Amino acid sequence: MKQEFYNLVLQTNGQKLYEFTDSTLNWIKKNNFKNGMINLSIQHTSASLIVQENADPDVQTDLISYFDKLAPMNNELYSHTVEGKDDMPAHIKSSLTNNQIALSLKNTELLLGTWQGIFLFEHRIEAQRRTIIHHFIGE
Repeated sequence: MKQEFYNLVLQTNGQKLYEFTDSTLNWIKKNNFKNGMINLSIQHTSASLIVQENADPDVQTDLISYFDKLAPMNNELYSHTVEGKDDMPAHIKSSLTNNQIALSLKNTELLLGTWQGIFLFEHRIEAQRRTIIHHFIGE
């Protein structure tokens, strides 16, 4: 049994989904992980992690549109507006999604569906530097 940690740093450029599945798969391959669990976590309150379809980009467009309607960028609706019109909406979106995701690894294969990918869901409209912590436990 072993544990390994890895910090993946992503530079975002506005509100969208940033797929990082390949970076995670490369880390798995590089370390020759066989079986276990990978916990992904993001230590930010205005971005989140999701597993989502990676085949049709319309899915990503529709997700962003849906969340923008759910938490509109209108400072008149919120008390917490210190960092701009996307400040509180970003916190709301983050609270409705995930800051951690646990994924299984079996026989060196990350157990994702055919059309699934791992994404950082950036909720801020300005560029950000985000860190995704990878924690593997297994063999």
